[in-house]
Amino acid sequence: MAKKAAPTGAFQAFKAALRRKEPEHLYFFHGEEDYLRSYYLEALRKQVLSGPADDFNFHRFDAQTMDVGAFADAVEAIPMMAEASFVQVDDVDPFQMNADDRERMAAILSDIPDYCYVVFVFDTVAWKPDRRLKKLNAAIEGSGQVVEFARQSEQELITWVGRHFAHFSKQITPELCRYLIVQCGASMTAMASEISKVASYCTAPAISKADIDAVVEPVLDAVVFQLTDAIAEGQYGKALQILRTLCKMQQEPIPILGAIGAQLRKAAAARTLSSLGKGPDALMKLYAMGSYPAQKAFGFARRVPETFFDTALPLCAETDYRLKTSFDEPERLLELLVLRLAQEAGHG
Repeated sequence: MAKKAAPTGAFQAFKAALRRKEPEHLYFFHGEEDYLRSYYLEALRKQVLSGPADDFNFHRFDAQTMDVGAFADAVEAIPMMAEASFVQVDDVDPFQMNADDRERMAAILSDIPDYCYVVFVFDTVAWKPDRRLKKLNAAIEGSGQVVEFARQSEQELITWVGRHFAHFSKQITPELCRYLIVQCGASMTAMASEISKVASYCTAPAISKADIDAVVEPVLDAVVFQLTDAIAEGQYGKALQILRTLCKMQQEPIPILGAIGAQLRKAAAARTLSSLGKGPDALMKLYAMGSYPAQKAFGFARRVPETFFDTALPLCAETDYRLKTSFDEPERLLELLVLRLAQEAGHG
């Protein structure tokens, strides 16, 4: 019988079981942090399979190859020259099977042999259990553990980034970790690649902001931070240059506008929170965001006139409408928006 854990604690329970070398025999892995999901899937497989016959004891199915009968055979197959077998099922949702296959699947999952470990991995297919299918749910809840690999908190990411740079014998401050997280969009997969690049580029023992800027390709939100900074300073030319760089990066106009609008709404919220005597922590809680973007939002709010948001947010809404309904050039509409925002920020 699987050890039960609340959804928020399932990941920690899984890691603890892995440390004890006592994993469950049935797991369902899902969640948007694919780096963690891939890392722990491989760690689990390595722990279960060890020996010269690993390939014979590893069975893998996907949407094209899945057959419930073949799956049952793989689960029941006695390990060859080893103590355990491992069955991995990629992007196959048992809740979407026909009634007969669901019935057979529920019976298989309810009685997995002690020598077999089964993992259903949800990557491109969403994990959406159907509570109406009681037998299948009972099998999963009775024998399995559902583990969500969610985006990590800022503090968890800072620790992880620092540890990865230490692997390359490099040091990095928490503040620069926050900066790198913003530049990469908080994706561990993206950051793992960028950390390697920055560490290889840096010749000093400690990472600098210049090292990060030299090799990291910033995500859309990070570039929009630069754009809104220029707007707050009333720098028309710089803001337009950044916008044109975004367009050259083949970013679509609507996502660009969406990112601008989102940052302005957070800055407007920062203005309101500030008037109530609250700081960046309140904004972080409100938007589930990191400290770096929260501080940027408060900094923006302090630099623009009090009336800025009364004009800026309707301008974004108007531009959004025109992007979707007019025949005007999208880049020209965005340029007009940026110019008008910069002008508004320069008032007062």
